[in-house]
Amino acid sequence: MKTLLKLAFLVVAAVAFAAGRTPPRSKDPPAPRSSWTRRLMLGAGSLALVTGLSLLGYGTYQMTHEEPEHRPGANVAVLSFTDVGGTIYDRPVPATPTPSPSPTPAPPAPAPLRDSPYRIRMPKIGIDAAVVTYGLDSDNVPEVPYNGQEVAWYNFSAKPGTGSNAVFAGHVTWSGHAVFYDLDQMIAGDDIILEGTDGTKVHYKVSEVFLVDANDPNALSVMGPTGSDTITVITCGGDYFYVGGIAAYDYTHRLVVRAALTGIEPPPAAVGAEQAPAAGG
Repeated sequence: MKTLLKLAFLVVAAVAFAAGRTPPRSKDPPAPRSSWTRRLMLGAGSLALVTGLSLLGYGTYQMTHEEPEHRPGANVAVLSFTDVGGTIYDRPVPATPTPSPSPTPAPPAPAPLRDSPYRIRMPKIGIDAAVVTYGLDSDNVPEVPYNGQEVAWYNFSAKPGTGSNAVFAGHVTWSGHAVFYDLDQMIAGDDIILEGTDGTKVHYKVSEVFLVDANDPNALSVMGPTGSDTITVITCGGDYFYVGGIAAYDYTHRLVVRAALTGIEPPPAAVGAEQAPAAGG
């Protein structure tokens, strides 16, 4: 809709420009005009010319700085950390805990996907993307994927299927639609599947979808550890605005999808080995 309005704007500007630049033509010889009439017509033509040039310049700028009409999470509630007590959402990411003299805790569960490559799938919105490991940059800020199709898994979070919070991130736009463009369509109960190259599948169900203010320091708590096996998927949301610099544009919020583990499906070879009858004599 915005693009059509801008096109109409340019058409009007072009007409104004033409009206100011081209005098009316007639087959009949021009009738003599008074000095006052000539000045009036010259002034009107000059004004139309300047107006047309201004409108054309402004319209061209608007056309080359098109803002996306897509507002990720427009219908998603914004989570206020001050209103949510007693959960992970109301506190910053905790520091590494001090070792306790209590008995040695049980070792974490082995990662079902191990260290092999895997993909993240969301059948409802057609996502089937490669997962790439990312970490923190030199300023301890989470790195983001260098293209619009990869999904980052952060190595400062838990490995999927090991009992805590595995954090993923990706772009919503990247010179057009990116991998998480439709992430705001996910709702509680939708499926998320992590699938390894060996056929291992780790299944999750979405538990909640919400927005957080990008400037809220407590929003980092969504990346913190959890007491159960969870994945947190993050992308941009809210309104799109100009920030300048290399990034040029940003979004006012972050869209967060959280999902809980529902099952781990071993690779077909492992299932076949378990079902095969034992050899005997």
